[in-house]
Amino acid sequence: MEKNKNKWLEIGTIVGPRGLKGELKVVSSTDFPERFEKPGQRWLQSPNGRATEPVELMSGKGVAGKNIYIIRLEGINNRNEAETLRGYKLLILDETIPELDEDEYHVSQLIDVEVYEQQTGKLIGTVVDLFTAGNDLLEIKLIDPESKAKKVLIPFVYEIVPVVDLENNRIEINPPKGLLTLAHS
Repeated sequence: MEKNKNKWLEIGTIVGPRGLKGELKVVSSTDFPERFEKPGQRWLQSPNGRATEPVELMSGKGVAGKNIYIIRLEGINNRNEAETLRGYKLLILDETIPELDEDEYHVSQLIDVEVYEQQTGKLIGTVVDLFTAGNDLLEIKLIDPESKAKKVLIPFVYEIVPVVDLENNRIEINPPKGLLTLAHS
């Protein structure tokens, strides 16, 4: 599969300053701690998603038992400067994505992939997000106009999601009875 050059991968969201010296608290959306701990270039994306600018990560460390990192960015030296970055996303380019095992995927690879019911071949919807809560959960935006539900969360486990075919932009699922009607709007 050919990589799409210059595709951004979100690694976390800045939730606010920490202390008075410009440190930032970031909620991680990656399983790779080195993305916060290893100094180097990252990118900041404004909360409205329009502007992306390069920034230098100076240092970072994880908070034990939490999905939070404390980082320092070049040029951010006090609490007021740190406060201006609240809500910004921290990004990397996908060419820096570590190699994964055959049955592992990055969130960015799954977004907008079409989801089909395996037994009927019916298009159900598209993947809009992935949540980690014990098991990973795929959030699927449903396309059925008859349904009152707009989205559904399904466990991202082999028994329910046996086929992930990124080359053909296709995921096939075997939802347990009633799962698609437990959707939320």
